[in-house]
Amino acid sequence: MKELRLKNALISVYNKEGMVELARELDNAGVNIISTSGTHAKLAEEGIKATKVEDIASSPELLDGRVKTLQPEIFASILVNRDKKEHLAQLKSLKLEPIDIVVVNLYPFKSGLDKNLSDDEMIELIDIGGASLIRAGAKNYKSCLVLSDPSDYKIFIQKIKEGKGVISLDYRKKQAEKAFRQLSFYNKMIADYYLKSLGEKKEEFTDFLSLDCKKIMDLRYGENPHQKSSVYRFTDSKISLLDAEQLWGKPMSYNNWMDTDGAVGAVSEFDKTCVAIIKHAAPCGIGVADSVLDAFKKAQSCDPLSAFGGIISSNREIDLDTAEAIAESFFEVVLAPAYTEDALTKLKEKKNLRILEAKAELFSPLDYMKCYPIIGGILMQQSDSSSEDPNGWDVVSKKEPTQEEVEDLDFAWRVVKWVKSNAIVLAKDLKTIGIGTGQPSRVDSVEISILKAKKYGHEIAGAVLASDAFFPFRDSIDKAKEAGVTAIVEPGGSVRDKEVIDAANEHNIALLFTGKRHFRH
Repeated sequence: MKELRLKNALISVYNKEGMVELARELDNAGVNIISTSGTHAKLAEEGIKATKVEDIASSPELLDGRVKTLQPEIFASILVNRDKKEHLAQLKSLKLEPIDIVVVNLYPFKSGLDKNLSDDEMIELIDIGGASLIRAGAKNYKSCLVLSDPSDYKIFIQKIKEGKGVISLDYRKKQAEKAFRQLSFYNKMIADYYLKSLGEKKEEFTDFLSLDCKKIMDLRYGENPHQKSSVYRFTDSKISLLDAEQLWGKPMSYNNWMDTDGAVGAVSEFDKTCVAIIKHAAPCGIGVADSVLDAFKKAQSCDPLSAFGGIISSNREIDLDTAEAIAESFFEVVLAPAYTEDALTKLKEKKNLRILEAKAELFSPLDYMKCYPIIGGILMQQSDSSSEDPNGWDVVSKKEPTQEEVEDLDFAWRVVKWVKSNAIVLAKDLKTIGIGTGQPSRVDSVEISILKAKKYGHEIAGAVLASDAFFPFRDSIDKAKEAGVTAIVEPGGSVRDKEVIDAANEHNIALLFTGKRHFRH
């Protein structure tokens, strides 16, 4: 049946948003409405005629409403195969007519989870009849349309008007596909709740992976204009970057979200006031200071040319002085936990600047699962949220680092994990002064970091260097010495560690091993 003319509708909804407008359109189109008690009462209030389910079914509502629509007459009317004469004859003998549209939404189980309801209360939010009706209607899409999401009502109303009461097969099948996806998510949410209530931890790497995500929006395009893109939120995440409120500016792009994620991750490494500037998923500069303005100036001074058009993240409220400094250049996005009123006014003078505000909890180290699609598959891993205490590092050189060097080494080590491998960070006075990122050769990254520092007039003498992984040869140590580096931190673990240590001793450089690598591909 390619085209379906609507004659009978079943409406049984918990979420009554938009339901009255939908029912009125159906009523105006001459569609007979069947409804359950709560929905029927609401329709009656609005003057919309409807037949109660119990007037059709052989049994009244039972068990305090636990059994309402689980009736043979209702399901037969939904599941009838109209291509079979015997099916239609059976319905006619029972004085029943086919149901053409099922308008149902599920009990709000997710809302119960968010409210931390008791187990007995959660059980009552497990929808049986609604889920069964949706499943039945979706199965029989050739003869029935399912609307299981109130957000679909406006499009449906438009289609019923355009089609003068006739609904196409493709639209019915599309709605059926959506309904089954909703049911899949709903069932998994309940299963996860049962697992948690047993006191068992949810498996991080299950044999079969099902991602619980809801689309937030379609994006204009992906990394490039010819690539389509959307952004999804994990529904079970208590904290998400996507919860940030956009206070100003054009919609966020794919690349904006990518870079902002790296920017907020970088500042989350620090308890002290920190500002990070990210561009093309790589830090342009990061600074720690007593004030947001000073932290911003430190971050921008590292590589002001690359910072142009970058993404700013601050783990503290943005004040007017900082806003004025930001407004002197061009940036794509600024993200912070708060803004003073005058700072926000100043930033809004930049019409192309996107201003985001996020809860303070986002600016703390968070454990989450990272997903990376590959051809025909997906890689999953835990986020690199670990941090190491400098007191636990091994000083493998003859020279001991000074207290100032240890503080800068700790800073550089926290930054280097956010730089693309092979990653090298030069730091001094709690700010980056040179960053070498994404090079296949580690010594090339060292050279780039030094060139960057010299290009912008940074004093390298007395600076420290952090490497995200071990040095395979002593050449990087030699380069660092030539530039004036006095202390280095790296994981260690190379077969040539002795060669590297000997080079550090030869150059009177303090060398510390952390025992942990921080690759970021």
